[in-house]
Amino acid sequence: MKALIYDGEQQLGYREVAKAEPHDDEVLIRVEAVGICGSDMHAYLGHDNRRPAPLILGHEAAGTIEGGAQDGRRVTVNPLVTCQTCPACKNGRQNLCKTRQIISMPPREGAFAQYLAMPDRNLVTVPEDVPLSKAALAEPLAVSWHAARLVLDTLHPQSERRALVIGGGAIGLAAALALKAMEIEDVTIIEPNSARRAFLTDTCQQVAVADTTETFNIVIDAVGFAATRAKASELAEPGGAIAHVGLGEDAGGIDVRRLTLQEITFIGTYTYTDQDFRDTAQAIFDGRLGALDWFETRSLADGAMAFQNLKSGLVSAPKIILDPWA
Repeated sequence: MKALIYDGEQQLGYREVAKAEPHDDEVLIRVEAVGICGSDMHAYLGHDNRRPAPLILGHEAAGTIEGGAQDGRRVTVNPLVTCQTCPACKNGRQNLCKTRQIISMPPREGAFAQYLAMPDRNLVTVPEDVPLSKAALAEPLAVSWHAARLVLDTLHPQSERRALVIGGGAIGLAAALALKAMEIEDVTIIEPNSARRAFLTDTCQQVAVADTTETFNIVIDAVGFAATRAKASELAEPGGAIAHVGLGEDAGGIDVRRLTLQEITFIGTYTYTDQDFRDTAQAIFDGRLGALDWFETRSLADGAMAFQNLKSGLVSAPKIILDPWA
């Protein structure tokens, strides 16, 4: 099969590799759409030692089961493989499983390839009327759905519901969409890139600004750099909550004194539970997350150029979906 291989810092090679082979509890999936995630970009830039080269990256996938009793079943993939037996898994918090694995990290290769092997329990059936390119958005949307759910759970029931999302990439936009699906109508996105800000405003019908001094009782940091954590600390209202999703860098920015004195809750959020993923997929199928027309599609063979364009800030769309068969 053909795959896009991370060969080292800012090096991607498109070449033939051994075809994925499913184990006893797995099925073979013909990958038909796979998104580029911010974590893929971190690995590409050499900033993620969890993803050593050479490695097939990519974990936002949808496709069709090939072979066996389920041949032809259209599915979107939950890339988080967990034990299902530990206390976290039994309590419905599979994302905290101590032995969790995610495709695109050893020992599991990722989905920037024509084929992928996954456990059947990680798959959600996609209705025939839903394009697989949209179904591939279930993973990034689930990340934001999980964050939105957790941050809303921390607020006092009678508190005002006004939200700020820092970062207008896929996770930030998805957070805004998830909040609105959860009946939070007043949502603002901070996005400094003017082209992306215009895309968010004109194509996605979001309120997007270059910066703001307003305060909000819900803040979601979808970037995760020291500067964005500082902004989140500054703009969270007393008694409010910050959900930290982005993994840009691991230190700096949090104003612990202000969080303490103003009783601001700070929550680290990682991936999603199995239920979050299923709920997000259903929200896609039901149309509750909007048209989901804010991505562009490119060939997997052109994946290296897509990464270069993203690094250079030349992509206005929040998401690039790669097609392994184009």
